[in-house]
Amino acid sequence: MRAGASPVCLVLVAAVAENGVIGRDGALPWRIKADMAHFRRLTIGHPVVMGRKTFLSLRGPLPQRTNIVVSRDPAFAAPGVAVAQALDTALETAHGDTLRRGVTDVMVIGGADIFAALIDQASRLEITRIHARPVGDTAFPPIDPGIWREAARQEHTVGPGDDAAFATLTFERVGR
Repeated sequence: MRAGASPVCLVLVAAVAENGVIGRDGALPWRIKADMAHFRRLTIGHPVVMGRKTFLSLRGPLPQRTNIVVSRDPAFAAPGVAVAQALDTALETAHGDTLRRGVTDVMVIGGADIFAALIDQASRLEITRIHARPVGDTAFPPIDPGIWREAARQEHTVGPGDDAAFATLTFERVGR
């Protein structure tokens, strides 16, 4: 990193049910309109790193964000995204994008394998805790209280278009 440059923060952004579930059959097992707005506010203007399955679960590239998709498939391509065959390459691309955008956060938005690979490198977790226990086939890695400190929490009641109440939580790494 060049002298005087701000350090880049790796931020994991996930909606996680009380039982750790983050997905079922390639989709979210809930619909919470207010959380989608929260996700947009957190990630807009930042590079977002995701796995191929997460990208394919979206309607297309997320607008006003540099979409970086990790895929081991050398033939994978999609309009409007940067494809990286390795996580390290994706993070290098995201770092370059932070410099161009003048931001410090790289937002990692899934899926489970990407979260598991990067949780030890993350500086912050932005977790939406869904107050439900849905059946699912993918889970977020455990958040170790010896490593992560809850720095902020805001509870939200069930709103129009929401399947459950939820809380938005910010975790910061202890000792950094």
